[in-house]
Amino acid sequence: MPAASMFTPADAPVHPSVRRWLLLVAGMIFAMVVLGGLTRLTESGLSMTEWRPLFGWLPPMGDAAWQRLFDLYRETPQYRQVFPDLTVSGFKAIFWLEYLHRLFGRLIGVVFLAGFVILLLRRRLPRRLVPPLVALFVLGGLQGALGWYMVASGLVDRPSVSHYRLAAHLSLAMILYAWIVWLIARTGRPATPAGGTVAGGGLLAFAVYGSIALTIAFGAFVAGLDAGRIHNTFPLMGGALVPADYLRPGGGLAEFVANPVAVQFNHRVLAILTVLLVLALWRRTRGQDGAAERRWAGWLLATVLLQTALGIATLLLYAPVWLAALHQAGAMLLVTAAVLHAAARWRGQGV
Repeated sequence: MPAASMFTPADAPVHPSVRRWLLLVAGMIFAMVVLGGLTRLTESGLSMTEWRPLFGWLPPMGDAAWQRLFDLYRETPQYRQVFPDLTVSGFKAIFWLEYLHRLFGRLIGVVFLAGFVILLLRRRLPRRLVPPLVALFVLGGLQGALGWYMVASGLVDRPSVSHYRLAAHLSLAMILYAWIVWLIARTGRPATPAGGTVAGGGLLAFAVYGSIALTIAFGAFVAGLDAGRIHNTFPLMGGALVPADYLRPGGGLAEFVANPVAVQFNHRVLAILTVLLVLALWRRTRGQDGAAERRWAGWLLATVLLQTALGIATLLLYAPVWLAALHQAGAMLLVTAAVLHAAARWRGQGV
């Protein structure tokens, strides 16, 4: 079969099956991020001390296999410092969540690759979609490696993972998810050689997107440093707008991303800034012609207000697992609304 015949014509609309496949993958990534949050919140993420990306999909079979894994876990700082009285039975409880998290990641890769090959063989993929899809698959593999790199940081001399690696792992997941949502939004329209046009107010829109990204990154820092369980008051911290222990003596610039108090304060400030920027964007779009942009600006405002309320509630209630997981899901909804707003601003056609 000639290479050109494997793709749909350049000016043809994308087949609905392509969008359904991308929607499935996006939904799986959404669930994967929430599952990863639950794994972290229940302190299950360090229970698997081996990384076997190709052959590690089978669960332990029999008592001997469980004992071997438990013996490996007993060598970790988390066992020695956090769960020294844990039994094999208790180990199984935290193991299964991390196992499901890794297994689901493999399943996403299988669904993505199988869908890509099937759609390609059925001549339903436009040529213009192939490069971003290949890049997404490669990044997905790197995300798995980055996940292990994060876990490995908690197996040496500390009972928790590096908050920098946690932020990198979450950020890459958000990038993968946002890219797929963007492709879904853009593949709903037929391609034209002329390309697209961008609506006005670009500086404000990009400020919104950047503020959302920074807020999520600092949210990952908060999670990695367990900073959500200090200064559990709002809007004040330690009875002041700026907490007295915001910067520790001699800490230098690293304090902004390494001090739990500073990290939580920065996350709060960025969240408030994001709300104000989204509100300004919503007010600006009310007088514009683009109905789609106005609609998604409204959804963006609704999701940022919901996410802010979830964040405040999580803080005030001392970060219960179920509410902290909802807060992480809220971040995914916010990213979804931001990407769809960006797609609506780009008034051209095609991907």
